[in-house]
Amino acid sequence: MSSVEPRHIPSATPSWRWLTGLIWWIEHAFERAKADQRPEEDTRVRIALMLIVFSVLFIALVGGAGHAALLSGDPGAGGWRAGPVLARGDLTDRNGNLLAANIRHYGLYVEPAEVWDRETALEAMSAALPRLPHDRLREALYGDRRVVVMNGLTPPERAALHDLALGGVYFEAENARVYPLGGSAAHVIGFAGERGVTGAELAFDREIRRAGATGEAVPLSIDLRVQAALENELYAAAAEMGARGAVGVITNIQTGEVLAMASYPNFDPNRRGETGDAELNRVTSAHYEMGSVFKAFTVAAGLDTGQADMTTTFDASDPLQIGNRTIRDFHAQNRVMTLEDVFLHSSNIGTSRLAIEMGGDTMQRYFQDLGLLDAAPIELHESAAPRRPVNWRDTTLASLSFGYGIMVTPAQAAAAMGSLLNGGRYVPLTLRPADGPHPGLRRVVSEDTSREMLALMRANVVRGSGSRADAPGLRVGGKTGSANKVVNGRYDPTVAIGTFAAVFPTDGPLDAPRYMVFILMDEPQGYPRTGGFVAAPVAGRVIDRIAGFLNVGRGADRWRTATGAPIPQPEDRAGAAQ
Repeated sequence: MSSVEPRHIPSATPSWRWLTGLIWWIEHAFERAKADQRPEEDTRVRIALMLIVFSVLFIALVGGAGHAALLSGDPGAGGWRAGPVLARGDLTDRNGNLLAANIRHYGLYVEPAEVWDRETALEAMSAALPRLPHDRLREALYGDRRVVVMNGLTPPERAALHDLALGGVYFEAENARVYPLGGSAAHVIGFAGERGVTGAELAFDREIRRAGATGEAVPLSIDLRVQAALENELYAAAAEMGARGAVGVITNIQTGEVLAMASYPNFDPNRRGETGDAELNRVTSAHYEMGSVFKAFTVAAGLDTGQADMTTTFDASDPLQIGNRTIRDFHAQNRVMTLEDVFLHSSNIGTSRLAIEMGGDTMQRYFQDLGLLDAAPIELHESAAPRRPVNWRDTTLASLSFGYGIMVTPAQAAAAMGSLLNGGRYVPLTLRPADGPHPGLRRVVSEDTSREMLALMRANVVRGSGSRADAPGLRVGGKTGSANKVVNGRYDPTVAIGTFAAVFPTDGPLDAPRYMVFILMDEPQGYPRTGGFVAAPVAGRVIDRIAGFLNVGRGADRWRTATGAPIPQPEDRAGAAQ
């Protein structure tokens, strides 16, 4: 039997060594078959070789297909892999209603070198998807490199282009953030790309991205039913008055939860960048001299320090002169007034006298405790610091007592007002749903002062400047505010804001559920422009609509029946007897 001399086998890398060994074995198998004159052996070897080659190819193809299907994401036409997509969890309101979500969109790419007929491709793609930017598409088709033509294609739009079966057209998957309710709660929600940019999308960005990885949702404190009522009433009133801007906030003053927040003009986060300053959240970022709503803070400080009680009198017979400055009352009574009268008739003179008597140190301490000297500690990054006074001299105290000389945001004012009416605790506003009262809060005023302020706010709606805010059977209390704005360095009486801070219900235990509705109208047109006329009616209509959602039932109190009919008071009967 003949033998075959062994040949030298070139060195091979480990990954190829098995292949060179296989070839060496096959070559020697052929030689052995010829040497032994066994042609049938030669045929069997050749068949085995073909089986091995085809098996290797088949395994390679199966492995590649499996890898593409399981590991390569969502390839577009032509096999381009989707780039990495950063998922975000859904945002919902407190009841699980959807506020923001991610849906799969696609980017359209063109590789011009692979397009067979560019003009045909241009016509076919424009006809299949008319919103394609025609000039951009032409530029891409006649260019010299792969470029993106358009982002944000929906799955049906992708399918329409994919079905054209054109060479050189590719798609890459991308997550697009969408806001199914358009502009509703837009300033609260904000908007996001891969990461949050404004609003809750930015404030809870890390939490939202974690939720996206686990398929969960992030709930906010907002109640869409309450939000819708606030937006409907606020936007309609602002449009009717021709207001430059408007603000609405509704909070649970026991927990600090923001149940609704609206800023006018509004915007659609799906079409951001098209509406100028409408994206400004006036609740957290705009500064205002609030006017007479600040009288509630001054009166509460006077009661809490013991500087005054409801029967303490203040001479408002004549304007108050402080240095070269004269302070007058808008609704002048020209008489000596009790503290209750000062509040109900919104006397600038009375609150100025009270603030000066308390002194700068006391006023500054209460303003600090009420959160009026720092940015509102809400989660929104847009929360702006106030523009506060440099000194606390008598003339400054007089201005501060009725809402001038300090510019705060509506978020600050709403939280401060809630502190006076929830038992006396400062509760930061929050966009997180709460299970109960906020723990570890600082005390601002005593419980007795809080009770007196609730009664005073209710009396102001029944007998004072807030009467247009009353809602039948809901025991609404509140304080009006009006302030002129500075134009060209001077206060202009024709350019003003009107505010109203409402609370309901005013009766019941101090720790009972209680809600704040804060309304501000910025530069309403027409006359009068005071808070009692432009803001209080909006608050009353909103309260009338949302009470049922908040489980606040209609009932009687000492002033009104459950249907809103007046109940005669002892002083009325005494006057009739005389």
